[in-house]
Amino acid sequence: MPLKAELHCHIEGAAAPDLVLRQAEKYGRDVSAVIRDGAFVWHDFTSFLAAYDVASDLFRTEEDYARLAEHYLTSLARDGAIYSEVFTSPDHAIKAGLSPQAYTDALGEGILRARDKTGIEGRMIVTGVRHVGVESIEAAARFAAKCNHPLVTGFGVAGDERQGDMEDYVRAFEIAREAGLGITVHAGEFGGWESVKAALDHIRPSRIGHGVRAIENPDLVRRIADEGVVLECCPGSNIALKVFDDFASHPFLKLQEAGCKVTLNSDDPPYFWTTLKREYEIAATHFGMNDKQLAALTRTAVEAAFVDRKTKAQLLARLDAPKR
Repeated sequence: MPLKAELHCHIEGAAAPDLVLRQAEKYGRDVSAVIRDGAFVWHDFTSFLAAYDVASDLFRTEEDYARLAEHYLTSLARDGAIYSEVFTSPDHAIKAGLSPQAYTDALGEGILRARDKTGIEGRMIVTGVRHVGVESIEAAARFAAKCNHPLVTGFGVAGDERQGDMEDYVRAFEIAREAGLGITVHAGEFGGWESVKAALDHIRPSRIGHGVRAIENPDLVRRIADEGVVLECCPGSNIALKVFDDFASHPFLKLQEAGCKVTLNSDDPPYFWTTLKREYEIAATHFGMNDKQLAALTRTAVEAAFVDRKTKAQLLARLDAPKR
């Protein structure tokens, strides 16, 4: 299995059940309704969000968040990843009673701890949440633009694609773009191909989170390929949330064959009973990809990473280093 890189993972959604259980013990909370036999339990999108909220509520202090980032990136490195970008949420910080700056600094500390232990590089993408509203998304963009944290290199919008309109977020993305941040936006998961088109028309992102429903519109697929927009695909998540019925009907290969740049990502890994390693295994088993093809996906991810040129060159050199 080749080296791996990930561009699309929500940091609160990356909290492994064993870590959540330790946090529950720390705060005297009963989480038996959402964790059974060492795994998260949910049955539809609403109960998934409820389980997510229960677990997220157990990360409250700066050390909690540092531990979360360190735990996740260390586990990624153990599975052969050399690079990770995580979505962070000022809204979660405020809900936890922390300032967005303290939250971001704490996550950054955890990322650096993981790098010191394993060599994995990590960066943060600050996100606004669609169903929280336009004002909070613009506030998140202003924070991302002004926080001056060296590991904050991107801005995005996540949340329920069925709420709000892409054109409402143009100002937020302008703020982020003016600050030199990389631009990505969730679209084409629950929102259909129309949400992908709206993202391209109004936001002009270099990457799209998911984007897989673009397959419903051949002209849009051609546009994605022609514009070189990178799709942050999350096959395991898509099947768990029933965006597609099974891996045989997932459009990953069709998008790639049409010339789209695609990558593999885990989204909210323990909730979808996956890991980045499993996503690569899914691509090998269900999409018939060999090690050389999987390595090319990692290269696409590194080339699309929101990092400075020097770091990108170092990561690419690691991909090119002869196997020992």
